[in-house]
Amino acid sequence: MVPTQRIDLATIVKAYDVRGLAPEQLDETAAHALGAAAADVLGVAGRTGQAGGTLVIGHDMRPTSPLLVDAFARGVNDRGGDVLVIGLCSTDGLYFASGHLNAPGAMFTASHNPAAYNGIKMCFAGAKPVGTGTGLDDVRILAQQYLDSGELPTAAARGTRSDRPLLAEYAAHLRSLVDLSGSRPLKVVVDAGNGMAGLTAPAVLGTEAGLPALPLDVVPMYFELDGTFPNHEANPLEPANLVDLQKAVVEHGADIGLAFDGDADRVFVVDERGEPVSPSAVTAMVALRELAKTPGATVLHNLICSRAVPEQITAAGGVPVRTRVGHSFIKAEMARTGAVFGGEHSAHFYFKDFWGADTGMLAAMHVLAALGEQDGALSALVADFDPYTASGEINSTVTDVAGTTAAVRETWVARGGVVDTMDGLTISSPEGESPKWWFNLRPSNTEPLLRLNAEGEDAATMERVRDEVLAQVRGGAS
Repeated sequence: MVPTQRIDLATIVKAYDVRGLAPEQLDETAAHALGAAAADVLGVAGRTGQAGGTLVIGHDMRPTSPLLVDAFARGVNDRGGDVLVIGLCSTDGLYFASGHLNAPGAMFTASHNPAAYNGIKMCFAGAKPVGTGTGLDDVRILAQQYLDSGELPTAAARGTRSDRPLLAEYAAHLRSLVDLSGSRPLKVVVDAGNGMAGLTAPAVLGTEAGLPALPLDVVPMYFELDGTFPNHEANPLEPANLVDLQKAVVEHGADIGLAFDGDADRVFVVDERGEPVSPSAVTAMVALRELAKTPGATVLHNLICSRAVPEQITAAGGVPVRTRVGHSFIKAEMARTGAVFGGEHSAHFYFKDFWGADTGMLAAMHVLAALGEQDGALSALVADFDPYTASGEINSTVTDVAGTTAAVRETWVARGGVVDTMDGLTISSPEGESPKWWFNLRPSNTEPLLRLNAEGEDAATMERVRDEVLAQVRGGAS
């Protein structure tokens, strides 16, 4: 990796993590400074006369990850903090390490971004989130000071580094949360997208970690760890990246297909017909399983999830709580409300018994358990959880985000629409109108985009609302 001439951390430190081109924006020099700053902010730096604490570091399969990890670890060590490097892991594997060891952590990954990118997700001890307003700004400011001054104050006693894989312990922990041993035999196609699920799926769903065999016939797709993503991008949110899995499920006569993103903290589900299962349906399904264990508990769902989710939670005796989009909001609400589970439309799923962190593999295990406990097909099982028609997220580039949003609001309020401004603009159908509908229009945090999600009681209603809003957003007639 070749250091850049001028490093401006403001260009790569985002709302929830560090993300940028490597090494053009994120190189060893930047990683070293970020590691030193993280040691201070996350509480592992040595103080006068005191030893430092331990910070856990994991990384994905991207070619630039090992060098960045080494540089970051040196920065922590320079500030007197010890480092435990757990090596290749999924992001939820790093969260497991942080929770299991009660230590802050740093995961080197750019998730679903293309191969040219890398990044860092950080957490406090117990997998508590680090983001804007919860420490990430402090890390950026301090690291920038180190870079600009060319000076990094070293501790009186330098920290140490040790290496220890935790994959087997991670797999055993997930197995302890969902018992799949009594499932009927299932054929499962797993598309790892050359990402970290190629390591974790054989350990959790198979016997690679030394655990007993499960009644699962796993058909592997793209399990070879390759950060250049030679087959398709590891971003199942894009329909094109699901095509191979959909074909394979049908060709193998499988019961279910699972697709993971690059760092395997998200999972997408495909039914036996090769049709995608809505993340909202997965949220509702897992919510009911968690409520069966903890009756009357609180379950979170972000405001883009289908209205079927809070309806199902309420019907099961749970307490649905609606949140803004984004893991920092979900995790903060989980801590505040004591929720047992939370789901997002983007296929992030959060569990109280996993330190409130998101884990795609645990969500996948819940779906496998629900499917394996009964004799029907997955498509029939999820039908009750997905009664409405959704548009999916549609992005539009606009020159005046605020003005366009205000115009849309004025138009739909004049028609009696019910307004909610928790996160962007949500308009729901007037009280008593049938068929019911709603839409949400949110600005991007980083681009001049408006993101539209719409839902209706039937396809015609959703399409009408979707098309009218898009026409106004994109400059057409309302």
